[in-house]
Amino acid sequence: MSHRIVPLAITAYTVTCAAGSGRDAFARALQSRASGLRENDFADWPLPCWIGRVAGVEAAPLPAAWAAWESRNHRLAWMALNEDGFRERALAAIERHGATRVALILGTSTSSIGETERTYRELGDDGRFDPSQRASRVHETHALGAFVQQALGLEGLCLTIATACSSSAKVFASAQRLIHAGLVDAAIVGGADTLCGSVLYGFNALELVSCEPCRPFDAARSGLSLGEAAGFALLENIQVDKSAPRLLGYGESADAHHMSAPHPQGLGAEQAMREALARAGIAAGEVDYINLHGTASRQNDEVEAMLVARLFPANTHASSTKGWTGHTLGAAGIVEAVVALLALERGFAPGTLNARNLDPACGPQIRIDNAQCAVRVALSNSFGFGGNNCCLAFAAGTA
Repeated sequence: MSHRIVPLAITAYTVTCAAGSGRDAFARALQSRASGLRENDFADWPLPCWIGRVAGVEAAPLPAAWAAWESRNHRLAWMALNEDGFRERALAAIERHGATRVALILGTSTSSIGETERTYRELGDDGRFDPSQRASRVHETHALGAFVQQALGLEGLCLTIATACSSSAKVFASAQRLIHAGLVDAAIVGGADTLCGSVLYGFNALELVSCEPCRPFDAARSGLSLGEAAGFALLENIQVDKSAPRLLGYGESADAHHMSAPHPQGLGAEQAMREALARAGIAAGEVDYINLHGTASRQNDEVEAMLVARLFPANTHASSTKGWTGHTLGAAGIVEAVVALLALERGFAPGTLNARNLDPACGPQIRIDNAQCAVRVALSNSFGFGGNNCCLAFAAGTA
């Protein structure tokens, strides 16, 4: 049995995705049901599908000081760091706690593999990397964390979590444990993943990519739409800001049922959700909104729908927001944590964009339409390949 944890204040957070850059733009897109998906327009990867591509990445090279880290992934991370005043808030926290006492924990599933692909496409006549691409620091899994650590001047713990699509959800759990253990006083968490050939063609090889905008939980869904995003959150002791939203609980599991398919009864996902509720010290009936993993794949949606129907009362509002953003892979956890935080902050529960006729497996919890409602507790599910499951529980702060 999981024990109730000490909540943490989320004193700053931000996101940059196809549906909007920054909290306000993203919230407007959610409320107006304006999708960020568009037909694939990457010339190098002409796959007939819809994608959640972030506008402006190509026109936003890194500042000269960080030119050695040049990659699409790091450009997107830098864009996100500079939204919503997040970088300034992070630097203030580093000044407050000390550069060695703020952990950095980031999730990514592909890191800068897009830059590595480009390097191989542009090999010189001698078959060697172009001199400008002989940057080992970029071509590694930990590149994102190392880049952000340098960009913020951090000197303490720096971790990269790569558990596929649960990566940037699990960062919250790691942060809580590190702060609770007294190893750090605060943590900057988040993640970034960008679109590239390995992502598009890899998922297409698994027959998971739809040729139309994804339709989560729809009876006629045909697969997912891939996207890219970056986002960050700052976690501190609740005494820093009692009015801030808080991380109330988390649950993690690894059912290892199959490399790419969920457990047919959702046992690992159920364990993660039950652990999140237990650590938060709440019952299922106290949850107002659940942001579901809801990728629009046949198996994921069916299993998750059955699980929600089994665990939660009919008046719980649950939905997938991937119709706005696409499935942002290792960044999905932070993007959908931000959705949950916006729901708490703005009294708003998104529906499920593009779904028209819900799968019969869905219970009354899964909604198509948006709703204006008081949201006091929100959950966010992130499930990755190999059965890497994570559920986060968030709550509104006190006045």
